[in-house]
Amino acid sequence: MKKTTIHDIAAELGVTFSTVARALNDHPAISAATKAAVLETARRLNYQQNKLASSLRSGRSNVIGIIVPSLDTSFFSSVVHGMERVLNENGYSVLLYQTGESQVQEQKGVNTFLQSRVDGVLASVSAEKDQTEFYASLRKRQVPLLFFDRAIQELAIPSVTINDFQGGFAATEHLIQQGYQNIVHIMSDLHLTIFKERLRGYVEALKQHGLPVREELIFKGRVSLELGQQTVQQLLETQTPFDAIFAAEDYTAMGALQTLQERGVPVPEKVGIIGFANEAFGAFVTPSLSTVDQQTVKMGEETARLFLQLSGQKNFYQETPERIVLDPILVPRKSSTRGVNQ
Repeated sequence: MKKTTIHDIAAELGVTFSTVARALNDHPAISAATKAAVLETARRLNYQQNKLASSLRSGRSNVIGIIVPSLDTSFFSSVVHGMERVLNENGYSVLLYQTGESQVQEQKGVNTFLQSRVDGVLASVSAEKDQTEFYASLRKRQVPLLFFDRAIQELAIPSVTINDFQGGFAATEHLIQQGYQNIVHIMSDLHLTIFKERLRGYVEALKQHGLPVREELIFKGRVSLELGQQTVQQLLETQTPFDAIFAAEDYTAMGALQTLQERGVPVPEKVGIIGFANEAFGAFVTPSLSTVDQQTVKMGEETARLFLQLSGQKNFYQETPERIVLDPILVPRKSSTRGVNQ
């Protein structure tokens, strides 16, 4: 079957090619009646607009590129869900690129988006260092860029993040209020501000409650089930006194919980555990996993709304970039709550 073209629509209506092209692109010089007639004829003739050609003419693709470390966790999946809903409602489609925490892949993603002529990039940066150059180049080229969750603070780029310090403080204080005093913190060894801020919150909570900060209770590694398991094994083998664990990420907390159960250590009676991120599995394990919720869907929605707001201005990059910081929400469950049924 022959593909319908703009010429076919023009011939059907007895108007010029340029009139149809302008009507399809909602040009203000074309009357509402003519636009309606063109759209109806295009629908009846099953016309499929060439999006690439249209974007070359208008300078807009109505496509937004989204960069994430991984979609394996419900955290980033939920954030993207929030973004996509708001962007779709406003006429945008999205392209997704996963970096796998690789700077090389991250740069490939940025280049892919530029080649695809996206109208903007929403990015959560990878854990590798020195990725500022190619993001700074987007700003120089006036390609709208907005960070979410993980931001490069040194760059004057708008962002939507969570208050990780507050989250770390709340998780640690919750354990203290449940009567735990020898609290282990398991964090990432990657170069990311979010984990440094959670550590800072942990330290400040201990200090405010008159508890010592013990370096032997702070463990670093690649956050994972295995890191949680290895940390508990080491604590038990070295007979290091501890009665609670605050893991900077839920999978690490889950690994710690599994090993404690395998070793017959009752949770939360003897050891309390809390994670971070409110991954979907946490509510369904036994005992249910306490955590800190990062308002993932709201983060995605706020990121998309901020992008739309700034895109409507003449200068996306203002002198002082807007930085939205969301409040974390403590979610206490059975793994850290002594004597209370959750």
